[in-house]
Amino acid sequence: MNKNVAETEELIKTLIPLVKDAKAEVVFAPPFIDLPKAVELTKGTNVGIGAQNMFYEEKGAYTGEVSGEMLKDLGVRYVIIGHSERRQYFAETDDSVNKKVLKALKLGLTPIVCCGETLEEREAGKAQEKVVGQIKKDLANVEDVTKVIVAYEPIWAIGTGKTASKEQADEVCGWIREAISKMFGEAAAEATRIQYGGSVKPNNVQSLMSMENIDGALVGGASLTADFAKIVNFE
Repeated sequence: MNKNVAETEELIKTLIPLVKDAKAEVVFAPPFIDLPKAVELTKGTNVGIGAQNMFYEEKGAYTGEVSGEMLKDLGVRYVIIGHSERRQYFAETDDSVNKKVLKALKLGLTPIVCCGETLEEREAGKAQEKVVGQIKKDLANVEDVTKVIVAYEPIWAIGTGKTASKEQADEVCGWIREAISKMFGEAAAEATRIQYGGSVKPNNVQSLMSMENIDGALVGGASLTADFAKIVNFE
């Protein structure tokens, strides 16, 4: 929940030339009120626009919600689903996440599905159980998992300044890929992009991206300034 329309416009105009030659796929996901301006500003560029959430019904008496149909009509192409803050503060469950994932795919949106464990779960040795359990439920009944992006975001590393070591992050992303392989087959698992999210910054992105099972980054606080371009263009 950062940046009004004018602030979003300023940041996007600054970032577009800085990421125009990026080797990575670049997506911005501003708050709902900023989406129309963000889509307008990024037309004809290599930047895609994503939403931070969506509801799984098309329309109706769901005050405060935004449907996937509305997002698609705006020109939004991606949607973050099941972020830990949505689960923590707004009571999202694996069941609701799964419904949103299936609806997004039906509409041709690319869901960025988040999973991750708390510090208590990690210290109790339950990280694998938690994350694999989420994957099994969140991706249930998906037909083509390669159209989904999975983001591993250890809850204990979000906004805390703490970052999972590259070995820790790669281990969990490996568990995720193995779980996807068992559900959808090895080829599908290899073709599915798995991101790491959790205090990703310009000074640690290179080491994280060097790992076998990490295909990209879901960037939070470090995406609020032009420094985001340093993450996109890491070498």
